Amino acid sequence: MGNTSCVLFACVDQASIGVVERSGRFEKLAEPGLHLFNPFVGQWLAGILSTRISSLDVRIETKTKDNVFVQLVCSIQYRVMKQHADDAFYELQNPKQQIQAYVFDVVRALVPRMNLDDLFQQKGEVAKAVLEELEKVMREYGYSIEHILMVDIIPDAAVRKAMNEINAAQRLQLASVYKGEAEKVLQVKRAEAEAESKYLGGQGVARQRQAITDGMRENILNFSCKVEGSSAKEVMDLIMMTQYMDTMKEVGNSCCCNNTTVFIPHGPAHVRDIGEQIRNGLMEASTAQLVYFT
Repeated sequence: MGNTSCVLFACVDQASIGVVERSGRFEKLAEPGLHLFNPFVGQWLAGILSTRISSLDVRIETKTKDNVFVQLVCSIQYRVMKQHADDAFYELQNPKQQIQAYVFDVVRALVPRMNLDDLFQQKGEVAKAVLEELEKVMREYGYSIEHILMVDIIPDAAVRKAMNEINAAQRLQLASVYKGEAEKVLQVKRAEAEAESKYLGGQGVARQRQAITDGMRENILNFSCKVEGSSAKEVMDLIMMTQYMDTMKEVGNSCCCNNTTVFIPHGPAHVRDIGEQIRNGLMEASTAQLVYFT
């Protein structure tokens, strides 16, 4: 609001509106530009109002439904309506104080019915309620409420700390769940790989035994065909004796390096027992191979 001036000429700036009085009574509104006044009949420029948008920040302290004290910061953007500038000039002595009082009234009536979490989620609804109430009241005084922004919601420091701790605990719990699932998948994959390795190893051992069995069978048949009068058992005993002697030779060579004494039963009877054990093992291997392929 500008100062009162009693002059012949006055200039009203752009984005402003002047209030002209005559003999102490409102006469008209002065648009931006140069205006001529007649002081002899009591005409003069009583004041100038800005029509620009003004901003007012209001800080309200209140309590939520779950008994948490919070501070809300509202930013109210308002302006003088040109067609009702006379009401804005004459009706209100302090429009900012009037707006602040209405904001306090609406917020403190609405927020105590909401929990803290609901307040954060529905702060737009609070701003909308304040806008509707202010727009309805302040329009009668020549003011238009353009926007209301709920700039900030500030709970008590202890409440903020507790909320952060709850959030951190929830995130740690979720991280533990993901970590456990990852370890579970890793163990399952490791078990599957181990089972596959053992399966392939078993196939290799079975094929090795089958190859040994086939080779010995072929050798026995060839020897029986080339040496007349020899039976398959005699050829098998000869092969077993040869392998037994080769084994004894290898055991002797390997033990000499480490100064180790190995006691092995030796004699014709023991050789015969060893041969029977080897034949039984080969037969079991052949039987297992047949069962595997079937």
